[in-house]
Amino acid sequence: MTIRGDIETNKGFDEDTTIGITEGLRKKLEAFQDMKLGVIFHWGLYAEAGIVESWQLSAEDDWARKKPWRKDLNTLRKDYWNLCYSFNPVKFQPDDWAKKCKDAGFKYMLFTTKHHDGFSMYDTQLSDYKITSKRFPFHENSKSDVLKETFEAFRKEGMAVGAYYSKADWHSPYYWVPGQVPVGRYTSYDPQEDPIMWQRFVHFVHGQLTEIMSNYGEVDILWLDAGWVGPQTGEDLKMAELAEKLRRLQKDLIMVDRTIGGAYENYVTPERAVPETPPKKVWESNIPLANNWGYVPNDHYKSLKEIIHLLVNVVTKGGNLILGVGPKPDGTLPAEAESLLSGLGSWLDSYGEGIYGTRPIINAVNKKWKLTKKDQTVFAYHLLEEDTSSIFLDVTTLGLNMDRIEEISVLSCQDTLTSFENDLYKIETTEKDAIGIRINLAKENK
Repeated sequence: MTIRGDIETNKGFDEDTTIGITEGLRKKLEAFQDMKLGVIFHWGLYAEAGIVESWQLSAEDDWARKKPWRKDLNTLRKDYWNLCYSFNPVKFQPDDWAKKCKDAGFKYMLFTTKHHDGFSMYDTQLSDYKITSKRFPFHENSKSDVLKETFEAFRKEGMAVGAYYSKADWHSPYYWVPGQVPVGRYTSYDPQEDPIMWQRFVHFVHGQLTEIMSNYGEVDILWLDAGWVGPQTGEDLKMAELAEKLRRLQKDLIMVDRTIGGAYENYVTPERAVPETPPKKVWESNIPLANNWGYVPNDHYKSLKEIIHLLVNVVTKGGNLILGVGPKPDGTLPAEAESLLSGLGSWLDSYGEGIYGTRPIINAVNKKWKLTKKDQTVFAYHLLEEDTSSIFLDVTTLGLNMDRIEEISVLSCQDTLTSFENDLYKIETTEKDAIGIRINLAKENK
């Protein structure tokens, strides 16, 4: 996982999630922790360019221009803004996306409504820089409001849905004012010196988020990105006012003001990482299937083994895993991503019982076996590093109360379990990535 210049350090790992929230939101966060696996789609004009999302537009973020799309930054910006005239994803089939994601085992989905470039992937009335604009080719398509189509398709498959939204907007005349030269990813002016312009931008952001929460059915999660936009930099979006407004529209909305910490970050989202020490707050590791979030031709994809190991490591530490997929400019999913989703779904069909709806056993003794629990059942997973047909387990090394163990069984019908004396078991398998077993416990005597 190559470290990139857009990765921001999370605050709030040690905060208590439950302070100051409603009982309804607490229950929603508990249900969120049961889901375990989500997908996030980064899709926009950057897919047409095949570059590192919209980061090349920012002068200070030269890490994104190691392979510049255009040699001159002014030309790059002009050509990038004009991608709206060629972006025409005529093969976009959200029902196909949703079916493949359901089969892969995903329980929730986040969709990029707007990245930092300001191009809205929904029918906003506050800007004409949007996929539904009559100036752009895709507006004639019956699925032109891609947010609406995607939300509806995923809800039909029983998945929760959420909206990714960048708090920055490099196309907005209230953020990067025409004629001014932005130094980097921040506003082109000092909000303290031009409070009227900043208030216009605050009004714009509040308006767009109100649209999303008003016009697109039930929304479970609002995932706010661009963590440099906040009171700490003087770019104060009045989050208390915004949260109250949006939760009147979407009761008990889960809000994620990424990397900021505090009351409006209901769960933390370490990026491209699995925390060594699990956060006290509800958390979700967000990791792309490839090197990049958006579509880049010839990108390097992780192996299925890497993805499965990430999932087990995250879940057995008490977190969720959200995997990033970058759809192609024509609206289809990359073949490499589809292959990984299919493989992940097959593995979860066999071993998912110990993933969904579980909680971790943090103080596990045997580091080779990673444990979860659900009611009176413990699940033990072993990550396979090399091809092997058999694994041995001494159950006494798991740190469980041996007197409570009633039955040990395999999760996959492809595996077999043989018991020996002294609580030694042999699991034989054809699985190449990770295996799991089920340990049923008797209820504790009170």
